[in-house]
Amino acid sequence: MAVQFILSVLSGALSVFLVSFVWNFFSGRQVIPTRHRPAASEEDEHIQILVLGDIGRSPRMQYHAISAAKHGRKVDIVAYKETARHPDLIGNPNVTMYALTPQPEWIAWGTLPFFLQIPAKVLHQFWTLFSTLMYATPAAQWIIIQNPPSIPTFHVALLVSLIRGSKLLVDWHNYGHTILAQNPWMKPLVPLYKWYELWLGRYLGNANLAVTDAMARQLRGRQFKLRNTVHTLHDRPAELFQPITSPEERRAFLSRLAETKADAQNIVDGAVRLIVSSTSWTPDEDFGMLLDALVAYANPVPDTTAESPSPILAIITGKGPQQKMYIEKIQQLQEARQLPGIRILTAWLSNRDYASLLACADLGISLHKSSSGVDLPMKVVDMFGAGLPVAAYSAFESIGELVREGENGCGFETTEQLTELLRRLLGLDGQELGALKRGAIQEGSLRWSHEWDRVVWNIISPQQEAAR
Repeated sequence: MAVQFILSVLSGALSVFLVSFVWNFFSGRQVIPTRHRPAASEEDEHIQILVLGDIGRSPRMQYHAISAAKHGRKVDIVAYKETARHPDLIGNPNVTMYALTPQPEWIAWGTLPFFLQIPAKVLHQFWTLFSTLMYATPAAQWIIIQNPPSIPTFHVALLVSLIRGSKLLVDWHNYGHTILAQNPWMKPLVPLYKWYELWLGRYLGNANLAVTDAMARQLRGRQFKLRNTVHTLHDRPAELFQPITSPEERRAFLSRLAETKADAQNIVDGAVRLIVSSTSWTPDEDFGMLLDALVAYANPVPDTTAESPSPILAIITGKGPQQKMYIEKIQQLQEARQLPGIRILTAWLSNRDYASLLACADLGISLHKSSSGVDLPMKVVDMFGAGLPVAAYSAFESIGELVREGENGCGFETTEQLTELLRRLLGLDGQELGALKRGAIQEGSLRWSHEWDRVVWNIISPQQEAAR
């Protein structure tokens, strides 16, 4: 089956290339794609950032682009353009956006039968990726690829690298097959996806990046056996995320933001606690756990707590498939008066406002449940950059590489543990929360630019190229 699959992939790729060749020939366009040639000046070398997703919701890939541009490289972003990009990418003379063609509505809205929708989606992605990478963009010295998704990114990137002479740097954020396994409708496809991801991933990259040491060990280990080197590139906050320690600055921002202006003074005074959780509203983040914990927090069993729970304003940011379901559940809880003293709001904020909101909050909540057990939530990195201590779901292997118990945050595995954390950290005393905040500020002082220069620039810089 595996051999048949790879043959079908290669024949499909060849078919697309031949169609493209004939189409370009008869339309009078360029037929043979250009190949990469070393530029006369290092500043004229191109680095491509490839994301088969929305670039605005891919912070790590945006940070790659920002860092490469700061080193004077021409950066070409190939991705869907759906939400706002990082401010440093907008108007940057070294950065060019090549937006992928969105899926037609007849695919996106499921008008096709299920067994035809997935192939149609993959074929459309294949075509738009192939035509953009092969003809629309300049030949790149390096292509930095986000994984997941692996299909069809891996074999398109492989084909482009062979024809255009680009080197590939695969950035492993997680594993596509473990994410796919969370969807019960997709489980029959998981073995095929896993084989594709492991087999092509083994030979694809000239170098590889992993988000944790635990993932790097797996990629080098018996299951993956990646052929080329694997480097750990820990997520670090961008300069946009900074602590706000001045009560006046905190009050000024909270008074301006629509979601917080009614409670701004009470938040600054500590009479209302502000908690923030950023979520993609997907199955790997059990938002129901936070709702259950807030209900239990707001309705303590008599004689089990020494003080009344502090009022809470909870702001949940992000977009995703389960958002509507949870908004309806929040409304039901509020109508049933199960959340006394608690307001829960959802928001979609600009990058700057989101960074300021984190810096003004009392506690961050991470509900990320790693499908692979070896990735880490980027949202926690941003929280630390803003000096915000975190309560994080901790029942997976790699979480200790980021959240250190009692230093910059606390872990929980159950609703009951999260409820107890909220009561303990948001109490009137505030000493433990203050100590965690100091730890979060210390952790957040380690910045993305230093980590990127240490790891990625040492892979793609001219000096390293010459050494190899």
